[in-house]
Amino acid sequence: MYGFGQMIDELRKDPKKIVFTEGEDPRILEASSRLLASNFLSPILVGNEEKVLAAAEKSGYNIRGAEIIDPENFDRIDEMVALFCELRKSKGVSEEQARKVLKGANYFGTMLVKMGIADALLGGATYSTADTVRPALQLIKTKPGNKIVSSCFILVRPSATGENEVLAMGDCAINIKPTEDDLVEICGETAECAKIFGIDPKVAFLSYSTLGSGKGEDVDKMRNAATKAKAAYPGLPIEGELQFDAAVAPRVARTKCPNSEVAGHANTFIFPDINAGNIGYKIAQRLGNFEAYGPILLGLNAPINDLSRGCNAIEVYSMAIITASLAVKK
Repeated sequence: MYGFGQMIDELRKDPKKIVFTEGEDPRILEASSRLLASNFLSPILVGNEEKVLAAAEKSGYNIRGAEIIDPENFDRIDEMVALFCELRKSKGVSEEQARKVLKGANYFGTMLVKMGIADALLGGATYSTADTVRPALQLIKTKPGNKIVSSCFILVRPSATGENEVLAMGDCAINIKPTEDDLVEICGETAECAKIFGIDPKVAFLSYSTLGSGKGEDVDKMRNAATKAKAAYPGLPIEGELQFDAAVAPRVARTKCPNSEVAGHANTFIFPDINAGNIGYKIAQRLGNFEAYGPILLGLNAPINDLSRGCNAIEVYSMAIITASLAVKK
């Protein structure tokens, strides 16, 4: 696996700044304290400086050296408002409306990335995924050639050989019912993210059917999406539609699809919808003893990532490293 040690080494060579939109949250403060002590990634905390410092003192975290930016007292707010109005001019946003919206930490933090003040953003410890994704879509926008934002989880557990077993799963958090073309894009983005973690992607489009064993619209969608993905990414090993056992178990694969180079050895999984994806990664996490990192948002012009509201400080720290590393790879 391309692990956290390698990511940290790259960040030491190419330091980044990451903005945390919930600067007073104890989990954010603990992670920021650890980052500041390690000196390879600079946190920017959004919030009132007195309240942030008081929260850090109350919780016992040393955040000396952290940059704290208050939306209510930002010396470049006029510049930010003007840029925001330009970005949202198709919606007819007025200066007054912009100033009101930018009091929200999620929009303010996203604009810090847009303006180049920060390289990446991590938020969502206290608000929904939609409140992280919406400003990113409106302001950062999707990369050229991309039509959607998607997500993946990276799952890691120690194996008997002593090395980590690493899997990628998408889309488990953003697109509720992706179309065939959405799934093609999700496949490409998930495979590229997998490579960052040292995975040589072998992609399985998952279904309740294996290469025609079952029938139905959902089967057709996954089969067609796999066919389109093979055409779009000719150098990427892809198979589908596959049942999960055929995707990961060599014995089953030899029976169900003996001529497939992916079946039985898949490590990158594309789910038919968010129901399957969300359930699937959580089964792996809770019953398979995998550590789950994500959701990692894919397809944006800059690294913006979302935290679970149930996250702990270690998860914040890990996701900060992952998010900043995406800025290095960008």
